[in-house]
Amino acid sequence: MTIFSALLLAAEAATAFPPPVDADLVLRDFRFQTGETLPELRLHYRTIGTPQRNAQGEIVNAVMVLHGTGGSGAQFLQPHFATLYGAGEPLDARRYFIILPDNIGHGASSKPSDGLRARFPRYDYADMVAAQAALLDRIGVRRLRLLMGTSMGCMHGFVWGTTRPERVQAMMPMACLPAEIAGLNRMWRKLAIDAIRADPAYQGGDYRAQPEAGLRTAASLLLVAGANPVALQAQAPTRVQAEAAMAAGLARAMADRDANDLIWQLDASRTYHPLPDLERMTMPVTWVNSEDDFINPPKLGIAEAAAARLPAGRFVLVPQTAETKGHGSHTWPQFWRDELVALLARSE
Repeated sequence: MTIFSALLLAAEAATAFPPPVDADLVLRDFRFQTGETLPELRLHYRTIGTPQRNAQGEIVNAVMVLHGTGGSGAQFLQPHFATLYGAGEPLDARRYFIILPDNIGHGASSKPSDGLRARFPRYDYADMVAAQAALLDRIGVRRLRLLMGTSMGCMHGFVWGTTRPERVQAMMPMACLPAEIAGLNRMWRKLAIDAIRADPAYQGGDYRAQPEAGLRTAASLLLVAGANPVALQAQAPTRVQAEAAMAAGLARAMADRDANDLIWQLDASRTYHPLPDLERMTMPVTWVNSEDDFINPPKLGIAEAAAARLPAGRFVLVPQTAETKGHGSHTWPQFWRDELVALLARSE
């Protein structure tokens, strides 16, 4: 065996992890913050690894990772993120029991496109976190060893920390702010929502085919909001390259997208506002944002003031480079892996 082959096998062994196990939780007569109810709310999730239990039968090694707007728990199975679950890695699946839910309105969980369309309850982040808590109750997790979240999942982390702090031992929220969704952040979301609703093909949510014009505008806003301009300039330095990259990115952003699902996903942040209660987050927290994040620009000055109020908090700002991924830097461990290792160590 050559040295190269040995190194390759070692790398593959380090990133290998047990296959994920998919399951569904059905919550009966789930009541939303609006007062609306669903007879059955389905929450799809997947787990990796084996639970370890204490004398009371409670799972003590659970790590829950929460996805962003429009995503699903399956995104954390992509190789560039899932390397964290390999042998000797920070979230080694031989040591931790990893839970990856599809949140309400996303993935294989209950959502408008299942049939109710615009009659689906107007869920918000409080509803989504309540469903996550019910999932942990059903699995047998009283207290998470670690809660990680990206973008919307980052905001869910702040909801957890301010409403259920006793249930989280350590937290790593990435790519968000704990303030009300206002300013440009609310504007681009509302512009995307209004673009879909203004499309005549939307038909009040009872469309037979996707309202393509409205969806294209909404997807274009999503594409711009998540981008790193420095990286795009390096990757597409000519007009021809830029337009080709735009077309490819837009095709990905529109693929399998449902108009009602997207409206509900974007609007779910409307009641989010954990800022007044940050002192309740007494668990060790490492909060990671990135300098190239259009959605959460550092010059707002919100993050530093908020981080100072976290009793055991650490705020990290990933510098912008031609390699960072804009808002999406949250799912590339090379930018924050060492911070995760340090958080796990200081929260033992």
